[in-house]
Amino acid sequence: MSITSEKEQSIPVYILSGFLGSGKTTLLVQLIEHWQQAGLRPAVVMNELGEVNLDGQVVDAEVPMTEMLGGCICCTVRGDLGIQLADLVREESPDVIIIEATGAANPMEILDAVTETSLYMRLELKSLITVVDAAHLSGLYQEQKGQTFKLMQEQIRCASILILNKTDRVNEQEISELRQLLTKWNGFAPVIQAVRCEVDMDLLLQSGAGVHAYQAAAESDKREISAEHVHTDACTEHGCSHDHGQHHEPHAPHASHEHVMVYTHYFSQPVNSEAFERFVAGLPRDVYRAKGILSFSDTASRFWFQYAYRESDYMKITPQGDVPNVAVFIGEHFDQAVIRKQLMEMEAINQA
Repeated sequence: MSITSEKEQSIPVYILSGFLGSGKTTLLVQLIEHWQQAGLRPAVVMNELGEVNLDGQVVDAEVPMTEMLGGCICCTVRGDLGIQLADLVREESPDVIIIEATGAANPMEILDAVTETSLYMRLELKSLITVVDAAHLSGLYQEQKGQTFKLMQEQIRCASILILNKTDRVNEQEISELRQLLTKWNGFAPVIQAVRCEVDMDLLLQSGAGVHAYQAAAESDKREISAEHVHTDACTEHGCSHDHGQHHEPHAPHASHEHVMVYTHYFSQPVNSEAFERFVAGLPRDVYRAKGILSFSDTASRFWFQYAYRESDYMKITPQGDVPNVAVFIGEHFDQAVIRKQLMEMEAINQA
């Protein structure tokens, strides 16, 4: 029986949230495989801060996917989400849709956008799944400062289900403390522990169905109009820091992640693999996420690389379509000129 057979063939929509490098794309791939094995046709809306859809390269080429690049889905490209969803449904007729937002996104704006689209399309918002990097959260909580900490806290508070991922990188005492912290911030969302986002998919999809809409009245005389906001029970309980009633100008920076910077570097030619690995290992702490697709001068294969929380990984890949050699760096107030200079020096050495 198709999961779209109820509610007059409404299409279930799942939103994947979580900070950069938490494991969202890993979970996305596993969800796609789960649905395909069940005989369903999933479709993906992929959002990236950079100019190239790198995470989408690990998704099966047969899976319908629409890309929203160059900005965060919750602000600079939010207005396009409804159009993208409409086109996806009309052209691909999926059984289920999953939206993977950039790790810098405020999930509440995405919830609002999906709900607005459901006003004229048969879409059913099922749950907002937030993936939490256990080691990263542990480190941030010890400092308890910075926009990154505030954004991660907001993503957790507004989730309908939480995956505490990468638990193999923290000890049992830390896991216990993190679970208590997650419950403190969000007492409504079930918490599922995982390593590499390996979870019981049926349990995951049946849990946390706490997303709902309600009519929010103006909170003060400063607000001229009230608007329908979409919140989880947890968000209602704790309160989001985001002002959903404010009007955004096109392409205005989002208040909750205006600190996030993105640098996209297109390579003019291959670079040495060992030199590039040394460069990645020496990235400043202000760069907390990097990823890309590269051809190296000393290897025949192309590689997909990712870097998060001071750890990097490289994987051989055959890109779909004409994908340039490119790397994207995401962080807080880092010196883009320094990174560009180092990469260009590597290219120059190889050219010599």
